[in-house]
Amino acid sequence: MRIPLSLLGTLLTLQLAGCASNGDPRDPLEPMNRAIHSFNEGLDRHVMKPVAQGYQAVMPGFAQTGVRNFFSNLNDVTVLANDILQFKLESSTSDVLRISINSTFGFLGLLDIASEMGLHKHNEDFGQTLGRWGVGNGPYLVLPFFGPSSFRDGAGLWVDAEYTDLLKQVDNIPRRNQIWAVRTISRRAELLDAKNAIDAAALDPYEFTRDLYLEHRRGQVYDGKPPAEE
Repeated sequence: MRIPLSLLGTLLTLQLAGCASNGDPRDPLEPMNRAIHSFNEGLDRHVMKPVAQGYQAVMPGFAQTGVRNFFSNLNDVTVLANDILQFKLESSTSDVLRISINSTFGFLGLLDIASEMGLHKHNEDFGQTLGRWGVGNGPYLVLPFFGPSSFRDGAGLWVDAEYTDLLKQVDNIPRRNQIWAVRTISRRAELLDAKNAIDAAALDPYEFTRDLYLEHRRGQVYDGKPPAEE
């Protein structure tokens, strides 16, 4: 999930101005969510962050880019499926071309040739698909290991993982787990700078992460043009 820096700055300004929520209606499960958030933070601090830092230190930059491109190409299958479900025909056509070009001329996606040709990556998942067809977020929900989500997005995450994630097609369980671990480490390495900025600046990292996530997901559902909130 890539979060615009302008949104990050706006939410940080609001929090520094003193936005301490008391019983946020979007977060009725806050005590439980905070406990899971603390668990995730501890796991990240003691395991995921050090591993990601080691990965970043050992892997050459071009290799990190290749790994990132490879998994991005796999993710384009999920994106394509949800483009179709949302009737986004132009995006669907673009993503079919992206997958075809990067999987062949890009050596199974290690090179992102499609982006250089103007076929830029889209970001769609089943949570966004549900939102596009009128399904609300539901309560905010922090998932163990996965982090910020919601009832709708949690269900969407399961559907994408079960039906459109190509890793499900790897029958060898140990091999599948190894690939999943590499993908997870690569994604965490991408977020090192952003996570450090949040930890250093946010008065309450839990609230900040929640508000940032919900606002960002709202923008994604409405393709960057969300209606004015009442």
